[in-house]
Amino acid sequence: MKRAGLFGRGAAREAAAPVDATNRLADFDYLEPREVYLDAACQSLRPQPVIDAVNEYYTSYNACGGRVKYAWGKRVDEEVAATRAAVLDRLGLSARSHAVSFTLNTTYGINLLLQQLPQGRFGRVVTSHAEHNSVFLPTMTAAKRLGVPRLVLDRAPDGALVYAPAQLERAVVVVNAASNIDGSTLTNLADLVRDTHAHGGIVILDAAQAMAHEHTLLRGTDADAICFSAHKMYGASLGVIVTRIELLRSLEIGFVGGGMVTDVREDSFDLVTDDPGALLEPGLQAWGEIIALGRALDWLGHVRPGGLAPREHIESLSGRLFDGLSAIPGLVVLNHAASPVISVYAPKQDSHRLAVFLSQQQIMVRSGYFCAHHELKERLGLPPLLRFSLGLHSTSADIDRAHDALARLLKGLS
Repeated sequence: MKRAGLFGRGAAREAAAPVDATNRLADFDYLEPREVYLDAACQSLRPQPVIDAVNEYYTSYNACGGRVKYAWGKRVDEEVAATRAAVLDRLGLSARSHAVSFTLNTTYGINLLLQQLPQGRFGRVVTSHAEHNSVFLPTMTAAKRLGVPRLVLDRAPDGALVYAPAQLERAVVVVNAASNIDGSTLTNLADLVRDTHAHGGIVILDAAQAMAHEHTLLRGTDADAICFSAHKMYGASLGVIVTRIELLRSLEIGFVGGGMVTDVREDSFDLVTDDPGALLEPGLQAWGEIIALGRALDWLGHVRPGGLAPREHIESLSGRLFDGLSAIPGLVVLNHAASPVISVYAPKQDSHRLAVFLSQQQIMVRSGYFCAHHELKERLGLPPLLRFSLGLHSTSADIDRAHDALARLLKGLS
C-alpha cells in the first residue's frame, strides 16, 4: 500500500509541470553553483528579501516595540502587527477568535502551552508513536504534571491518527500535522478535532513541517493551538504559536515577565486583558526575526519558481527525488510515496558515513534519527537514516546530483 504523503490521498504528481533543470531562484543566488542543500526539514534557506528585512531592521530602525513613542519603535510595532495578521491570513483564521504569539521555536511553544494547562480539566494526554521529540517528550512531562495517563496511538499508512472516540475523553491531543520522517500528513485532522471537542478535549498541532508547503491542510482548522517554526518556512529563527483565545484565557500562567502585565504590586500583578497573545510572550521579543517572518510570508505568496506555484514546484521535485532514490540498488526508502521529506538507509552501510561522503561533494543531507528516536530506533529497530528534504531553492539538477552521487557511493562501497 502506498502512503499518501504531503500531497494527500492519491495526488497525481505526474500532473505537475517540470521544474527547470538548472535555474535556481535568484533569491538564493548566494549559493555556490555546486552546493546542494537538502536539509530544509531542519531549517530552510532564507531568500534574499528575508535576509534584507533582517539587515534593514538592524541598520535602519533597530528599536524595541511596545509602549514606545518614537518613530523607530512605532515602525517596529506596525511591522510586528502586520506579521501577526499575515500568520492568521495564511491559516485562514480570525483575530476575533485566535491570537498569535512569538517564541523561541516549536518545542518551546508546545511546552509553554502544555506546562500551563489548568489542573483538573483534562483526563488524559494523547499523542502518537510517530512524533518528533518536540511533541513526544513534552507530552510525558505534561501528563506527569497534570496527574493523568498518557496514551500513545498509531498512525495509519496515510498519516491519519488511529483512535477510538472514547480515547479522546477530556483529552489533550498533541500530534504533528506533517511528519519530519516521511512528510505524511494528518489526513483526518478535521475528524480528529471534531471528535476531540465532542468529548471535552483540545487539539494542539505541531505544524513545524506543515506550514511551509502544506498550510492548506491547516486553513480554517478548529484545532485549539498550532505551533510552528519560522525557520522551517523561509524566515529567521523564531517560534510561533497560534492559539484560540478561549484556551489562552484558561491557562494557569506561571511563566511571566515584562510585556505580560498591566500593573505590579509587591505580591501580585495584573495580566494583560486586551492582548491575549502577550500571555505567551514574556520579556523582550525578537523584533527583527518577527519582521523577517512577515517578509517570508509575503515572499511565499508571490514567488513562482520556474513559473510554478510553490506547491507545484515542490511536488514535481518530490516525485523526481522519490523515483531517483527508489531506483538505487541496495537502498531502502521508508516513504511509500513522494514527499518533500524522504528518508532512506542502506542496510550494509552507515548513514553517517554516507552523509560525510556526500558532504565532500557539497551535497548536504541529514543523518541519524531526526529527533524521532522512539519510532525509528525503539519501535521499528532501524539503523540511523539519511534524510533528503526539499525547499524552494531546490532544482531538478540538485536532485539528479544527489541521487547520482549516492548511487555511485553505494556501488563503490559494495
